[in-house]
Amino acid sequence: MPNHVKRRSPAEPGSIPAVLNIFESEVRFYREIAPVVGVRVPACYESEANAEGTLLVLEDLSAWEPGAEPVAGAKALRDLHDRWIGRAHLEWPWLRPLEAGADLVAALFDRTWPRLASRSDLSAPVREAGERLVGHVLDAERDVARAGELTLAHGDASAQNLRTAPDGVVAFLDWEDVSAAPGALDLAWFLLSSVEPERWSEAVDAYGTSHGLAEAMPSTMVQGYLTMADYPDGSEPAAGWNARLESAAALLARGRV
Repeated sequence: MPNHVKRRSPAEPGSIPAVLNIFESEVRFYREIAPVVGVRVPACYESEANAEGTLLVLEDLSAWEPGAEPVAGAKALRDLHDRWIGRAHLEWPWLRPLEAGADLVAALFDRTWPRLASRSDLSAPVREAGERLVGHVLDAERDVARAGELTLAHGDASAQNLRTAPDGVVAFLDWEDVSAAPGALDLAWFLLSSVEPERWSEAVDAYGTSHGLAEAMPSTMVQGYLTMADYPDGSEPAAGWNARLESAAALLARGRV
């Protein structure tokens, strides 16, 4: 079976990937954390980080089923989080802390919002929730600290970074955004990026708690809006993002799923 080769050139100085050190963080994940992480990840056969960039040679899981069912994905996240709650940031002090790069994300959102607000495919609740975030993204990032105890967070637990084996085991790919954060942040992004709104309650029940979800969701919505901005107005992917952002806005209005 061929390996998956992942090469990254050095990030542009001052960019979000450079400030967050995401490429080097993934190399360190595979060197230091993957051997003990306790959930399924691709085996790593080679890892390099130098002035020319980073290189990872990984097990190729492309033959596995893309994504994960909401219940299975939520349970896999809970397994990851439970293993490292209160420990990850002590074991690996280099893990990205909360609010890292928040000023850059806030500036990007505020620059992007006028273009988003002019779209025809934003529903009223999604538009109103976005308006409330303008100028307040840093507040949303600070609120994540109230979402629960720190654990090892994947940072981008969307379906595109999950694979499901024939026996149902869920594997986590792409650890560039690995961090020390409340587990609710991963759960919020899994819901917003990958789960149909009518199955959110099912996924949360599988995770075992909705504690911290309301505190983590505004920060997650910022990323959702920025992702939606990459799709054409009226496109099918944009409609999916609008539906899930609307569900997130309703969650915040109710204070629960």
